Amino acid sequence: MQGTEKFKVAIKTYLDKRAQEDTLFRAKYETTSRTIDDVVTYILNEVKASGCNGFADAEIYSMAVHVIDEPTLEIGKPIKCNVVVNHHIELTEEEKTQQRELTLKRFQEEELRKLQTRNSKPKTVKPQETKQPELSLFDDF
Repeated sequence: MQGTEKFKVAIKTYLDKRAQEDTLFRAKYETTSRTIDDVVTYILNEVKASGCNGFADAEIYSMAVHVIDEPTLEIGKPIKCNVVVNHHIELTEEEKTQQRELTLKRFQEEELRKLQTRNSKPKTVKPQETKQPELSLFDDF
């Protein structure tokens, strides 16, 4: 699934959830003639007009709600582009504990490997210089 399709799914999921929680919004959402493609087209046109490349989720979702709330709002022409969707993953407490343990284990193994590598390196021994016997003034030649 391309980013733009993931974007459509994310927007649709948000609007569906919002309709479940907000009865006033649900009435407009269920009777709107706007499709998810219309909503996405409006959002993309607004993003393009702003000149910005990144938006908070709340900004994008508010644009989607605005399209549904305002039936006379001009949508604009479809734009061919790719949308990048960043997903935030929520872990359960059990999953967080497992990840901490796994990370700690990996860290310990890495540190142990570093110690073993450091200790296993042979120490370089400087070759001893061969000394020539010192000449003395009192030696017989």
